[in-house]
Amino acid sequence: MTGNDCFDVVVVGGGPAGATAAADLARAGRHVLLLDKAGRIKPCGGAIPPKLITDFAIPDSLLVAKVRSARIVSPSAREASMPVTEGGFVGMVDREHFDEWLRNRAALLGAERRAGTFERVERDEDGTTRVLYHPKGAPPDAPLEAVRTRAVIGADGANSAVARQCIPGAEQKRLVFAYHEIVRSPKDAPRAQFDGERADVYYRGSLSPDFYAWIFPHGETTSVGTGSAHKGFSLKGAVRELREIAGLDRVETIRREGAPIPLKPLKRWDDGQNILLAGDAAGVVAPASGEGIYYAMLGGRFAAEAVNEFLATGKAAALAQARRRFMRLHGPVFWILGIMQDYWYGNDARRERFVSICRDPDVQYLTWDAYMNKELVKARPLAHVRIFFKNLAHLTGIVPAWSRARTA
Repeated sequence: MTGNDCFDVVVVGGGPAGATAAADLARAGRHVLLLDKAGRIKPCGGAIPPKLITDFAIPDSLLVAKVRSARIVSPSAREASMPVTEGGFVGMVDREHFDEWLRNRAALLGAERRAGTFERVERDEDGTTRVLYHPKGAPPDAPLEAVRTRAVIGADGANSAVARQCIPGAEQKRLVFAYHEIVRSPKDAPRAQFDGERADVYYRGSLSPDFYAWIFPHGETTSVGTGSAHKGFSLKGAVRELREIAGLDRVETIRREGAPIPLKPLKRWDDGQNILLAGDAAGVVAPASGEGIYYAMLGGRFAAEAVNEFLATGKAAALAQARRRFMRLHGPVFWILGIMQDYWYGNDARRERFVSICRDPDVQYLTWDAYMNKELVKARPLAHVRIFFKNLAHLTGIVPAWSRARTA
């Protein structure tokens, strides 16, 4: 074992959560090490809301496309068109370049970057915490590198090694397995088939028995993917079927990626001493939608602020405030989305009804407003009341699916 460097914080994982935490802590004057495997591209649709762009100062140059509408497709191929309200847009990023930009920003602010694979955390008899890692490019039998640190932020993904080793209950994380193929965007496809400013979302059991499939434009490229918690389900077969449905089966495939995605926040994010989780490691991906970039970056920011307070006061209780703050803001939304996914994604009959609900103007307004601003909508209470009764009608079957389709 080699190395004797000492840091205020070691951030394990250089995705949006880890890079944001490292940047914020470096900006606060802390001595930060950002340890990342390097070279891995997270499979992701790449959608980010305007609030993320504003709150985290993301330059327009990182947006590879701006989505201005969504098309929701039912099992029977009926569609619901959902234009983004009031001329807004959803930004689309390519994680290969987006994540690297975030890591570079952290480095420019003073964080030290190292490429390597986290192995374990050790504590010496005097209480010193050491992070051991295998440097990228070193022979498999090479000695591990070690650094000393006052605190650790584990932002190393859904299968976080930091979480498994250090946080009680981390093994109970609920996961969806996602897979997508980045393909060359067609240049001459009919607009009804492919639109570079439209996200297509498919709810169909053959494409996902418990989640959804997607086609998200990224400018010159497009993400075609799906997800499921059913381990025996063929994700690759579903994406192949989706590409055939969408007329994307003959375009060039640039790369294929897959990874687990958590869909429920862990009940605990810290170890009560000096280790804290953020991002996918903490389970902060929205159920039903699978949205994770905004929540990862917000979680990374909250983790940085909690660790900074811990470093200033020496009080380990400060670490718990990261989860408390996050759940106070977004816990109710995650709870609602979890219920929605469990019910509406259960079978094709329910998916058919769900897509018909998406045609409703009140539903569309509240959906987009909540997504864009990341808040429960309070400005239109009557819309909430109307949606409650409409959902009740759909749940009880008072409104037949065929009649909803005819009036859409």
